Amino acid sequence: MESTRVCQRAAHKAVQHITFRSYSIVHDVPRTSAAIPHSAPPSPSPRSVFDEAVNASAPRNTWTKDEISEIYKTPLMDLAYAASTVHRRFHKPGAVQLCTLMNIKTGGCTEDCSYCAQSSRYKTNLTATKLSTVDSVLEAARIAKANGSNRFCMGAAWRDMKGRTRGMKNIVEMVKGVRGMGMEACVTLGMLDKEQARELKDAGLTAYNHNLDTSREHYPSVISTRSYDERLQTIENVREAGIHVCSGGILGLGEVPLTDHVGLIYSLATLPAHPESFPVNKLVPIKGTPMYGNEPVKLEDIVRCIATARLIMPSTIIRLAAGRVSMPESEQMLCFMAGANAVFTGEKMLTTDCNGWDEDKAMFDRWGLSPMQTEASKVVEEPKFSAQSFHALKENGTEQATA
Repeated sequence: MESTRVCQRAAHKAVQHITFRSYSIVHDVPRTSAAIPHSAPPSPSPRSVFDEAVNASAPRNTWTKDEISEIYKTPLMDLAYAASTVHRRFHKPGAVQLCTLMNIKTGGCTEDCSYCAQSSRYKTNLTATKLSTVDSVLEAARIAKANGSNRFCMGAAWRDMKGRTRGMKNIVEMVKGVRGMGMEACVTLGMLDKEQARELKDAGLTAYNHNLDTSREHYPSVISTRSYDERLQTIENVREAGIHVCSGGILGLGEVPLTDHVGLIYSLATLPAHPESFPVNKLVPIKGTPMYGNEPVKLEDIVRCIATARLIMPSTIIRLAAGRVSMPESEQMLCFMAGANAVFTGEKMLTTDCNGWDEDKAMFDRWGLSPMQTEASKVVEEPKFSAQSFHALKENGTEQATA
């Protein structure tokens, strides 16, 4: 007990000898600029070419091949999504232009285009014909309009229009007749000079088709009878006359997609004005032509080409043209989702099969697509798909006339 008291007294004395230290409270005070090491704000990283294309508010024609190639090589899912985004900024979503093409003069062409059944150099069992009559062409245009098309295209297998005074006179009447129905009129007649282009403009021609087919580098492997620059000269003559330019290419000509699809787009995207429409053709191999037996173009290359073209030429109408008939509906829809917004529809292309009006109407209904109305067209009412044949419409016309 005594020892416990002794320990307590010792502890009390030890506590009395401890010196307590007072602690201050740290307060937050504004730091002066001198107290902060000064550094410039980080410079914003430059936007990529891809970002610039995605955020574009207007077309530009100063593209380089390297820039287009960079966009083309974007992972396909990202590329297609970006193209769809840009498409919605410049075009009405789900609106697809319906165009019908008629061969108004078949075969006998002196050119050596190695994919074409109409060249006189190849044995393709195609019978050459003379220029169709004006009345027969206008009858076909009326049927196309009744089935929903608002653009009627006429193609003649000629190298150029030199010396074809009578043919030009008839074609001028065809153009006037088609425009008088409230439809767009497009022709492809080979090479044109400036005077011929002005004559077609005066007739009311909406657009002139003159494809470049492929890149400048690959072109000599496809055609030798007409130069790339001659094609560009016709496009210049058409544009200067005030006619819309329709120019695109054919995929599957033995090209290298990365370089030649990029080269094709580059050639058109750097013109003074982008083409109003860009047809994308999938090679239809014709027995007897040099391109018969070519390896078919891959779907991913078609979609990639369309998506790149949509980003590079945002205001242009991109048209699925020849070869669409071989594409399942799911593949066609991938193309629409990547920026395509026009098709050829009807009973025939130039020399190959075409998706029919009734088939396209059913596809449009399934996917919520609608026929596009364009500024160049004077169609007032919404086109209706009647999907009637030439024979049925003729019979209806006869019944109405006798009623």
